[in-house]
Amino acid sequence: MNINSLHGLSVPLRDHARYRTRRLSTRRRSAAFSFHPGTMAIERIYVINLDRAQERWTTVNRELSRLKEAAGHPLDTLARRFPAIDARYLQGSPPPELLEPTYTLAEQLLVDPHPRLTVDDAARATRIDMTHQEIAVALSHIHVWQLIAANNASYTLIIEDDAYITRTCMSVLQNAWSDIQASSHAGHPIDLLYLSYQETGDEAQPRRRTRPLLRRPTRGVWQLSGYVLSQAGARKLLDQLPAHGPIDLWINQQFGRLRVRMTDRPVIEQRPGIASSNSYSVMPVLAKVGALRREAPQALRHRPTREPILVIGEPGTGLTTVAKALSVLGFRCVSDLTTLPANETRALVRGSRRRIFDAYVNIGSLTPREMAGIVSSTRVRLIMTTATATAAEPPSAFQEAWDQQRPQRRLLLPADDPDPWQTLARFLACEYPTHPWPSQPEQGQRHVTTRSHGDANASGRLLAWDASPWIVQRSGWTGIMPKTSGPQADARRAGQTPIMWHEGTRLEDSHWYLREDTFPSNRALFRPGNATLPPCGPATLTLREETTKVRDLTGAAIASRPSFTYGTFGARLRAPSGSGLVTGLFLHRNSPRQEIDIEILGRDTTRMLVNVFYNPGIRSTKLEYGYRGTPTVIDLGFDASEQFHHYEIDWQPDYIRWKVDGATVHERVLWDPTPIPDQPLEFNVNLWSSESTEFAGPLDRRTLPTALEIASLEAQV
Repeated sequence: MNINSLHGLSVPLRDHARYRTRRLSTRRRSAAFSFHPGTMAIERIYVINLDRAQERWTTVNRELSRLKEAAGHPLDTLARRFPAIDARYLQGSPPPELLEPTYTLAEQLLVDPHPRLTVDDAARATRIDMTHQEIAVALSHIHVWQLIAANNASYTLIIEDDAYITRTCMSVLQNAWSDIQASSHAGHPIDLLYLSYQETGDEAQPRRRTRPLLRRPTRGVWQLSGYVLSQAGARKLLDQLPAHGPIDLWINQQFGRLRVRMTDRPVIEQRPGIASSNSYSVMPVLAKVGALRREAPQALRHRPTREPILVIGEPGTGLTTVAKALSVLGFRCVSDLTTLPANETRALVRGSRRRIFDAYVNIGSLTPREMAGIVSSTRVRLIMTTATATAAEPPSAFQEAWDQQRPQRRLLLPADDPDPWQTLARFLACEYPTHPWPSQPEQGQRHVTTRSHGDANASGRLLAWDASPWIVQRSGWTGIMPKTSGPQADARRAGQTPIMWHEGTRLEDSHWYLREDTFPSNRALFRPGNATLPPCGPATLTLREETTKVRDLTGAAIASRPSFTYGTFGARLRAPSGSGLVTGLFLHRNSPRQEIDIEILGRDTTRMLVNVFYNPGIRSTKLEYGYRGTPTVIDLGFDASEQFHHYEIDWQPDYIRWKVDGATVHERVLWDPTPIPDQPLEFNVNLWSSESTEFAGPLDRRTLPTALEIASLEAQV
């Protein structure tokens, strides 16, 4: 993956134009392909295709059928489908003789240099674990190489199922293949020919097409969407196994052992409109070391229908798990409550589009008879959870609602379904997700207490929020306040140990650490040397002007080694003042991104900003949507830069309360405006400067160096 390539609007438009004109090729037959063996031509085509994406195989095969080999046979007669390894079903480590699923930042930078990073000891020591998607892609290509090495075809074309053959491909291969044959006859056969690629560095300028049509790669080359591999080349690659790291990265390291050529421009390209489901392991590392400076907003590729979904079933049949799965798919889902707010119930019963939610799971106030009425009078989808696949009939209490619904609009979803994502995604016409199925403990129905708008957020001024499926942007909406379920909260806290630090004591290495990284939008690189912990008096985190490879400022941050699920998290501190400065006290995680913030902006230290980022899923669910979150500004009633004050986040399963000097200054409950974060989070305190002048103001460098003073830290569960 080329980390330096940034495309504007013109690139998607150009790609769509190329795709739409692909059938205008002047040549549809090429001697580069041959149906007859022993002709020193491309004698076989493998299309790497997932079992769950058979329609892509059909599309590629249809495209090949309009093109012909030397004797006039259509190319689909040469094509074979190779069932790709599916990342969703990978269990354990890959075969060690085939793939080592780690690599280093140095290896990434050797192939794809970055202007602000160097290949040094730190880069060599930074190990990166491949994602499941990268492992699956690597194993798929390696298994194809094994097939090529075992058969007698001189050359084989490998295509990934999201690629297409451009209108110039056949003419380029026709003109270039004589050179390939001549090189082979001269004793210098080509092992690998790239037809689809992206070179590292800045995007290559369009080239004038001149002979020779083939060239050696002089820089790193990404993508294996379309390439030609000889039998000898396949054997050479297999001899170098195990591969380590993403396969298109590792293959660059084999160029010294192979005769590699590439067409003077890509002639096989990825079809526009097909978003990659791959997850790149290097991106979080590049963000931490400072190679990425800005955080771009993201959005779901496909928003689900606003047609309501009702989910019912007996307790213990996976209702809470289905609620989480619907959230991951992008549905705004409310679940496990004894009752809904009255306005929401009326909107659902009447079929109104003024509903807050898209999906309703295990709602006690929706009685079986009322459920049957909703099904018969409005357009809904009905899902019934069951304990096992053999429980083919719904429980008698829900029989009427089940019978009222048309068969194509109802689904039995057993808890022991071997592939629940496939069952659910097909029923809802959603794309099969890349994320793990979220097996969750059963929540059970929770009672709801009355909450007036005056009780919530009275002291806060709302700022602009992200637009995502998990944020309610409706005036007058006050969220849902369930009565806290003690057993659930206690179960999540099991095994978590409170940690504390007070001025004048040692910062325990087993509990805390000093960060040595950064993140996009941070002007500063965190360095342990900027943290001072004297034998008496408060600790200080200093922000100063200091030039590094990736930033011109350095700051400091303290983080907890353990992660926590619920508890109270506080600090007694004095924040510095000055435009562009940000003091942060927060809980955070990625995959999925969830965060609960206190931030004091140096341009106005009489206020603090509270914020929540929420993405659903369990660990390794790569939902990171949102770059603004849901911020609210709170008036403190004092200047936070003048004296020490105690700031606290009280995070519980059904609410979050922000406190200052023991008094609650802001509260959020369920869906106010987001669900409550529910994954383990790391506790942090830091001092940094934001790239966003809109957020923090322009940096006043006259205030530097400056320091955040900390008298105590505590995380109590």
